[in-house]
Amino acid sequence: MKKAISILLLVLTMVSVFAISASASSGVGVYIGGEKFTGNVQVTNNTTYVGIRKFATAMDASAKVSYDYSTRTLTIKTSKLSLTCKDGSNYIVANGRYLYFDEPIYMRSGIMYAPVLLLYKAFDAKIKWDNSYHGFLITKGSGAIKSGDSYYRSDEVYWLARIISAESRGEPLLGKIAVGNVILNRVKSKAYPNTIYGVIFDKKYGVQFSPASNGTIYNEPTSESIIAAKICLEGYSISNKILYFVNPKKAPNSWISKNGTLFTKIGNHAFYY
Repeated sequence: MKKAISILLLVLTMVSVFAISASASSGVGVYIGGEKFTGNVQVTNNTTYVGIRKFATAMDASAKVSYDYSTRTLTIKTSKLSLTCKDGSNYIVANGRYLYFDEPIYMRSGIMYAPVLLLYKAFDAKIKWDNSYHGFLITKGSGAIKSGDSYYRSDEVYWLARIISAESRGEPLLGKIAVGNVILNRVKSKAYPNTIYGVIFDKKYGVQFSPASNGTIYNEPTSESIIAAKICLEGYSISNKILYFVNPKKAPNSWISKNGTLFTKIGNHAFYY
């Protein structure tokens, strides 16, 4: 019995080591300004990751990098860019901009990795896939993304964060983002008003969002709801079709659950189109 267990543990260890090795030696290349990136490159869940520290210095040789062990946060500073990346997070903060990706940042063997398709935006670079290189070609830009203060419209953040907070307090970040997606999808739809404020207070077919009628829309939003609003305003969306959401436990016989098409469930909410 002990021998069998030992063999099983050995097999599992070998499988684990092989998986990490396969990830680390993916064969995918990253090229910056025509030169091959010499830092670590890994492919995890079909996503190409790069070591953040070396990527930052490859993009800007003057970049200063520091790490806070208590918060597991890596900070990059250049003359134009302030960038923070946190282990386990799905977003980075670049000059006050919140950039989200489906796969999270992670730490492995003392190196913090982030998706290259997330990082290049922070440095205002351009990226494309090239089959002949079997890799990503990055062309440097201005060196830093436009600041959040100049990019986000304060009125849009104000109202979007408040409806997200009022409707999804306690929900996971992705659930908050999905609520924001519903609002912005309605703004883009010809069937609804063309502003965030207009969508929230729309009464064409009756009150659309209860916080607009019970007053909770005016409550101070949670910090994560503000982050979710900014992520939505950056263009991240789980779907450009969803126009409705409902808590099935609170409204099991809602009109949308009977007439809409279910897209997904996140936390306590079901999202429909």
